Amino acid sequence: MKVIPAIDLIGGRLVRLERGDYSKEKGYGLSPLDAARRFEDGGLSSLHLVDLDGAKGQGRNLDVLEAIARDTSLSIDFGGGIRSAEDVRRAFDAGASAVNVGSAAVKDGEEVRSWAASYPGHIILSADVRAGRIAVSGWSEDTSINIISFLSSYLLSGIDIAAVTDIDRDGMLSGPSLGLYGNLLSSFPSLRLIASGGVSSKTDLLALRDAGCYGAIVGKAYYEGRITISDMKEAECWPRG
Repeated sequence: MKVIPAIDLIGGRLVRLERGDYSKEKGYGLSPLDAARRFEDGGLSSLHLVDLDGAKGQGRNLDVLEAIARDTSLSIDFGGGIRSAEDVRRAFDAGASAVNVGSAAVKDGEEVRSWAASYPGHIILSADVRAGRIAVSGWSEDTSINIISFLSSYLLSGIDIAAVTDIDRDGMLSGPSLGLYGNLLSSFPSLRLIASGGVSSKTDLLALRDAGCYGAIVGKAYYEGRITISDMKEAECWPRG
């Protein structure tokens, strides 16, 4: 299992939110580039970079993506406000290794499938879930779309990797939604599932690994001192239990 540290961006700053609530923003006095360098120095190879401004349609943080891609060797998956083929192109041109697509995957499936055909293996579905249903537009808009039916439609078209966030657990350090992920992996054995939201300890990471997750995203737990970079690296290498 890959352990993927997260950097969320507002106005070029590293921040964390609670349950996607922009009014509950917290900074940590650490620049995004410095954080990325720490992850690389600690032996991690991947980074989840989220443009929270872009998710609300209020600009881009591509300069941060460019700086991290230029100054580190991290494999960066970038998301937040990816709504057009031009957005996808700009993200890859700025140094992204993969692009996370959320709202567009709900609202324009055929367009997203065309991106996946143009960039095979480099488009990640970003499925943000509240009470089993998809939310979009920076988690501000709930839909009636069930997570199972959403993923099923894309797996049939060949997109087999998804980052699934339990919104109610995100930023809460309350533990990951193991029931949700277990259900998804039982329903879709071929799904490369990246778990996001609620991770608070190395024990949580090991539980996600044992559940069969392809990856796990760590955000607030690192910045709050609950998980170290060494913990993340060890969880990647720990024998499956």
